[in-house]
Amino acid sequence: QVQLVESGGGLVQAGGSLRLSCLASGRTFSSYVMGWFRQAPGKEREFVQGISGTGDRTYYTDSVKGRFTISRDNVKNTVYLQMNSLKPEDTAVYYCAAKQSYSWTAAMHTSSEYTYWGQGTQVTVSS
Repeated sequence: QVQLVESGGGLVQAGGSLRLSCLASGRTFSSYVMGWFRQAPGKEREFVQGISGTGDRTYYTDSVKGRFTISRDNVKNTVYLQMNSLKPEDTAVYYCAAKQSYSWTAAMHTSSEYTYWGQGTQVTVSS
């Protein structure tokens, strides 16, 4: 069982930055692929970024390319999402998710692949 707790959300003006954190319980954090997803009102949950267990490979959706960066610290059991140049369309509830796997597959862009989810943190970008 893995518990995930996100933090770092808030209200920011367009062009600003936020860093989200997701703290995971458990002793085998490095054996989990981690993903960040987001869900805006009236829209489906969408993949934002993912990272392999060792942190050597990362994946992203095109809309955040060059603006968001995912990273992880396997000593601290934490995954981060650094968000720069934020836009109003980035407004959503952001969730971190975990799937026990040593390797990334294309399916991991899909929310149904993930076993564990955090409660979400709200990010609001004003224009």
